[in-house]
Amino acid sequence: MKILIKNGHVVDPKTNRDGIFDILIENGKISEVGNEIEFSNGDIIDAKGKYVFPGLVDAHCHLRDPGLEYKEDIETGTRSAAMGGFTSIACMPNTNPVIDNEAMVRYVLNKAKSEGIVNVFPIGAISKGSKGEELAEIGELKFAGAVAISDDGKPVKNASLMKKALQYSSMFDITVISHCEDPELAEEGVMNEGYYSTTMGLKGIPAAAEEVMVARELILAEYTKTPIHIAHVSTELSVDLIRNAKKRGVKVTAETCPHYFSLTEAACENFNTLAKVNPPLRTQKDVDAIIEGLKDGTIDIIATDHAPHHVDEKNVEFTIAANGLVGFETALPLAITYLVKPGHLTIQQLVEKMSVNPSKILGLNKGSLEIGQAADITIVDINEEYTVDVSKFKSKSKNSPYHGFKLQGTVYETIVNGKVIVKEKILL
Repeated sequence: MKILIKNGHVVDPKTNRDGIFDILIENGKISEVGNEIEFSNGDIIDAKGKYVFPGLVDAHCHLRDPGLEYKEDIETGTRSAAMGGFTSIACMPNTNPVIDNEAMVRYVLNKAKSEGIVNVFPIGAISKGSKGEELAEIGELKFAGAVAISDDGKPVKNASLMKKALQYSSMFDITVISHCEDPELAEEGVMNEGYYSTTMGLKGIPAAAEEVMVARELILAEYTKTPIHIAHVSTELSVDLIRNAKKRGVKVTAETCPHYFSLTEAACENFNTLAKVNPPLRTQKDVDAIIEGLKDGTIDIIATDHAPHHVDEKNVEFTIAANGLVGFETALPLAITYLVKPGHLTIQQLVEKMSVNPSKILGLNKGSLEIGQAADITIVDINEEYTVDVSKFKSKSKNSPYHGFKLQGTVYETIVNGKVIVKEKILL
């Protein structure tokens, strides 16, 4: 099967390509990149006026399989990811049972092979059952196919256990991803501590609950001389701490999510549970700091933290509503609308943060349009405006605070391993 992508504006930081090129795909791989490529016997995709990126890579999502398939499963999750332009996704282990052993990793990989339409990479748990008491078998997880370890959804409270996780991770060359939250400081709060939590009469979570744990992880990474990846950064001081640690040579990488640069705690007004996330939405000052951190490279990647929930888990009182929002189908348009269009990031920087860097951090052979690479490609019109309609999401869940938002950036094609999954904005 041959496919020729013609006339598209190719942005590929790894090969320093930034201009109009044709891309030839043969047998699932990129076989030629150039101008006026001669072609017969195959499909042609005319990408004139559009950008052609290495397929987007999401380093942090929740597919809810096994055990919580009423929220999402591997089939619906990967369909949603494809609509958002993601060709590779890494799923967190907070399923039921937890992905903390070889059998669970293989379950996800096998199911993704038979039911998934994008590349799925499982993340294993740091501790058995994500209980924070005893290390999971990190080597076993790695050799089974896990690309990272994390107790995401639950912080590793025990500093000694986290130190050991870092030490073992360096032996097996696997990324440790930390959910930074001090539960004692969070004290069962339900939104950011501040003006809105006070006026709404809700228990707040201070920014310090995140920042104390970020500081601890940076100290442990420096002490053990091993890399750590900080998940879903949301506060100004967290950004400053990571920036200063990088200057000192600490091996730290960090991510944020679109909701932390596009929304503030004000979105929770009127007890809007769709804006209830963990860590919580913060202040405008924090949003500005997140954007600054993305601009100067302190924050390496944009991840979705796609967290699907059944309508009944959100359509309840704010205090008991589940945390999280679905993110696959809005992540790229939000990044284009809130980062690229205002001039905070170039298209090249956006591709680095949503394709190149996540691949590097997770050790994936992705994020490039080099000849010989698997043809994972995203084609986007960055100027096309559309109105978000959650009823059209391919995800099983619709819990998004962005319904009705006008955004720019439409995914036209998603190609995975040389197979067209989304064609002219339609999932095949």
